[in-house]
Amino acid sequence: MAFATYIVGRTQFPEFSAVLMLDDVQIGYYDSITWSVVHRCPSDSKYQNEEKSDADVVFLDMYNSMKARTVYFKKNLNQTNDVHVQQRLAGCELLDDDKPGLLQRWDAFDGQEIGEYTFDTEKNVQTKIIWGPWGQITRLHMKFLIENIYQPICIKILRRYLYMKKNSVMRKVKPRVRLMRKTLTNSQGLQISCLATGFYPRHINLTLFRDGQPVDDDQITGGQILPNGDGTYQMRKSLVISEEELRQEHKYNCTMKHLSLDNKLDIIFDVAEYEPGSSTQFVVFSVLVFMCLAVLIITALIIWRKIQAAGKCSVQSSSFLERPVSKFTVCSFMFLIQEVTK
Repeated sequence: MAFATYIVGRTQFPEFSAVLMLDDVQIGYYDSITWSVVHRCPSDSKYQNEEKSDADVVFLDMYNSMKARTVYFKKNLNQTNDVHVQQRLAGCELLDDDKPGLLQRWDAFDGQEIGEYTFDTEKNVQTKIIWGPWGQITRLHMKFLIENIYQPICIKILRRYLYMKKNSVMRKVKPRVRLMRKTLTNSQGLQISCLATGFYPRHINLTLFRDGQPVDDDQITGGQILPNGDGTYQMRKSLVISEEELRQEHKYNCTMKHLSLDNKLDIIFDVAEYEPGSSTQFVVFSVLVFMCLAVLIITALIIWRKIQAAGKCSVQSSSFLERPVSKFTVCSFMFLIQEVTK
């Protein structure tokens, strides 16, 4: 895939730039300052001239077409002379049988999607969802460029770098799964989370179920695929269960499908140990304990001040005392007995 950006207006960035990716591995960078490819991974020197020629053909054509389209959209959208950005994502795929798959392209202008194009090499058909001039001549011209220039170059580069980076992009690492539960004191409920981490490739299907039915997406938080520092990925999905739902004793489980797994992984959440209202009871108990301790401390301070005001406290050693006892403790105890017996 090539991630291309064309900028209208004065910025600190190049007018045109493109990042070349093999799946999720960056393999090259191209911009309008050097007009050449900067390789992000080791490349075979014998292909340097060929790759420079291919890059000039593809990226210069992409630069010119994006520049022309920017003028068109800027005019038709009545845009000002401020900074405007056009972006394009384009690329091809190689199937498991080493045959070319789809060639696809998406365009956006100032963050708004303006076009989508798909070409199926095997079926020799093309579809488009695009905003702007798109007549029969343009369609035939696009098909000619794809079949004779874009697709052959893209597949050639894809095969070459796939061979070089196959140990990285074709590896399969199984996800490690963690189930987490957290008591929510404010909502008086329970939050359950399913975390899959350390997996590769990045595509994974993680679903939370309630009584065998998928939980609606609007009830779930998370779900984004995030990178780990070691080149693997992680995904977490969480669900808040209210106390009312807990009383209904639903069954919750988490399932996931991944290329590294022979079968889907199914894990059941154990929410039976949670007792509705337990969080509230814990808070009330904590407050009562704190109040009792505060009363005891205040009482002890009052007694000690009365002892000091009295100015005396006779304490004699007794044979039943096997270790020293503080004068404060004994005097306080004696004074408390006197006060109680009054």
